[in-house]
Amino acid sequence: MKIQMKHHVMIIGGGIVGCMTAMELVGRGCRVTIVERNQIASQTSGESSWAGGGIILPLLPWMYSEQVNALTNTAANAYRVLSERLQRETGVDANFEQSGFLLLPNFDLQAAQHWCTSNQVPIQAVKASAFGVQSLSGEDALWLPSICQIRPPYLMQAMRKWLEQNNVSMLENTQLMPLQQTDVLNEWQTTNGDKLSADQFVVTSGAWSFDLLKDTSAKLNIKPMRGQILLYKPQKNLEQIVYREGFYMIPRRDGYLLAGSTLEDVGFDASVTDAVREEISAKAEAIMPSLKDQPIIKHWSGLRPGTPENLPTIGAHPSIENLYLNTGHFRYGLTMAPASAKLVVALMLGETPLIDAKPYACELND
Repeated sequence: MKIQMKHHVMIIGGGIVGCMTAMELVGRGCRVTIVERNQIASQTSGESSWAGGGIILPLLPWMYSEQVNALTNTAANAYRVLSERLQRETGVDANFEQSGFLLLPNFDLQAAQHWCTSNQVPIQAVKASAFGVQSLSGEDALWLPSICQIRPPYLMQAMRKWLEQNNVSMLENTQLMPLQQTDVLNEWQTTNGDKLSADQFVVTSGAWSFDLLKDTSAKLNIKPMRGQILLYKPQKNLEQIVYREGFYMIPRRDGYLLAGSTLEDVGFDASVTDAVREEISAKAEAIMPSLKDQPIIKHWSGLRPGTPENLPTIGAHPSIENLYLNTGHFRYGLTMAPASAKLVVALMLGETPLIDAKPYACELND
């Protein structure tokens, strides 16, 4: 009797987007291998998946296009379900929390109210001081009580354990050569000369995607953007996420507090700087004056895959028939990951996606 081999998919990049894509493929019965240049779920310098804040909202969604919001508007419920599943099946708690989101001025009140009403997101006009924070730009704030967060390092640890339990192969500390043009991708060569083969390939390499695909996708507009974050453990913590003009503060369940983040166009430099440390701490202390007496526990950075308008590339490569892309999510890889994983897997397996795939398609070379 002939044994039917499982369809084999190779995922290039083991961050949140790559791991969630792998989970979707496993659910469809595929055999999956993840190739990762560092280690999956490790706090390796430069990786954005563990470095981010974990707010399950595109910060000011009324400022973004319908195409961005189409990928983010189901994220909170998706993570609620996923975190429960991961804890049940792996024992790892990803710290999903409905923290609420306090928006301090200045902001576009009319746009915020219209978006929240249109998307059934509860919103309430409040005074900032009622939440125990200081607002130098005015007391008139907005409270979004339904906004949630998840803790990226714990989420990555949970997904890694789930993938191991479900027989996903992980080729870690493995870098690939930039891809050369071909009609069908039969094998992809590593930097040490090995050749990796699969039925289909999908690139989920974030900020590193352009270097891998620059010879086959000249219009792929992705570049690294550094973000730095500080960590505190105050004696009295915030009870909700606080956001003010590009700056956020996120309280964690165990008493830690994140403050960040910057947007710096510095290439692949994932170092941290004293100037930014002072800038972030000044903004944090302006909102929460009690932090002036608190030590900074940690200071780190991550490299986001910067793209115009925060619009990722999701879909088939324009000229290599078994290569797909799910990359370029910029600041919202975590928020977009559930929907973008479902979208790319539907396209790979010839299914009809739940959302229109056209806005995310990879364009042809010049």
